[in-house]
Amino acid sequence: MTSSFSGSRPGGLPTPPTGWPIGSYAKYEEAQRAVDYLADSSFPVQDVTIVGVDLMLVERVTGRLTWGKVLGTGAASGAWFGLFVGVLVSLFSNQQGLALGPILISLITGVVFFMIFAAAGYATQRGKRDFVSASQLVAGRYDVLCSPRNAEQGRDMLAKLAMRGPISKTD
Repeated sequence: MTSSFSGSRPGGLPTPPTGWPIGSYAKYEEAQRAVDYLADSSFPVQDVTIVGVDLMLVERVTGRLTWGKVLGTGAASGAWFGLFVGVLVSLFSNQQGLALGPILISLITGVVFFMIFAAAGYATQRGKRDFVSASQLVAGRYDVLCSPRNAEQGRDMLAKLAMRGPISKTD
């Protein structure tokens, strides 16, 4: 069920969030804890939205990319795919039990082709991206918004939560 507060129109197009701010947090876990506290207190959380503000794309470099890593990753992916295809083919073959021939042929073929494709992709980069990374979308802060009809109550409840102190391992 979609409400006008949920941020999407009947046509499915995204819209900016609406509501009054009832809390602002530096970490997503803190905003999540606040909404969880409201839910545990029987607050109508369907009127609440967590909004990430000041979005940043953070790319953390995890290592150097080498031909060995590229070919090894291609071989591993090809082995899994080849094993999967081989097991499927052997299950539907006319032989009794699990036939090893189709499994081995599919496994070897998968390794070879995936290594070729991985090498081709890496070669086209021509050394412009010789590292491995993980990207993540993070926000500078997380605001908790609430519909105007319940905003004052929500703000009061979150003020009580703030008096309990920061997040601990038991929360």
